[in-house]
Amino acid sequence: MSILVYTENWEGKFKKSTYELLSYGNEIAKMMNTPLIALTIGNVDDNELKSLGNYGAEKVLKISDPKLDVFTSKSYTKAIYEAAKAVDAKVVIFSNNVSGKAISPRLTVKLDAALAAGVMHLPTSTDPFLVRKRVYSGKGFADYELNADIKILTLNTNSFEVIENHKDTVIEAFSVQIADSDLSAKPLSVEKTSGKLLITEAEILVSGGRGLKGPENWGMIEEMAEILGAGTCCSRPVADLEWRPHQEHVGQTGKVVAPNLYIAIGISGAIQHLAGVNGSKVMVAINTDPEAPFFEAADYGIVGDAFKVVPALNEAFRKFKQGS
Repeated sequence: MSILVYTENWEGKFKKSTYELLSYGNEIAKMMNTPLIALTIGNVDDNELKSLGNYGAEKVLKISDPKLDVFTSKSYTKAIYEAAKAVDAKVVIFSNNVSGKAISPRLTVKLDAALAAGVMHLPTSTDPFLVRKRVYSGKGFADYELNADIKILTLNTNSFEVIENHKDTVIEAFSVQIADSDLSAKPLSVEKTSGKLLITEAEILVSGGRGLKGPENWGMIEEMAEILGAGTCCSRPVADLEWRPHQEHVGQTGKVVAPNLYIAIGISGAIQHLAGVNGSKVMVAINTDPEAPFFEAADYGIVGDAFKVVPALNEAFRKFKQGS
């Protein structure tokens, strides 16, 4: 019996979300008194793999197969399925990101497992197995009991702290047989962005809405993000108007984020937007409308013109960072 964590890598490197996932899995392993095993797919240097032991992984299964160089949910599901069976995994854990959302339902069917997607906390009990999720667009919580022998969880990003727990990690090569039928669906092209902070990884996000009136006014948003070391994002109307790229759209119909600090500028706070950002630790709203719904959800609010407030904040942030 074991706990298996799929540790996704980005061009051979792991990110904070990977260590967060292992920390979460390690706590469950302690609760169930069973080892934590990490699984990675792709070409990852052994020194990088060893770092997984700093967060509780006793063993790392490494799958290196050229057929898996390009992600497809069907082929990756098969690889993870075979690994899960080999180590008798009773709990399999993914990040609640694009790949996790694509693989976990397929794997649930193949393993005849129970799935809880988008969990935020450790199980309150492992016998019975109870996990907590947000419901009603984030307005409430519900506890789910998973009755199947195997449980699959996807963890919301930034919902669990990174906890170091050093283990002497064993790296073990694991091979799978990937047939052509497993590669029946292939991406036609892969577009990668570089030099930008992924909004799902960012600890601080600066977000803009229609209150900014046009794409030409985004300079002050980007300036604030640069000063704070933050990522930039936007509401759905902004993406629909093509003021900003769609990959920056956050909300119920976009990316779900949970940074330590979310600054919403010129965003009214429709329920669909709040559903995607209410996992944030602290939320700040800046809006001219004192009745904007976002103020009810925000921890701090500034009623004022963004074109006056944001430049003033940027100046204050810069002076603070310079120590003056």
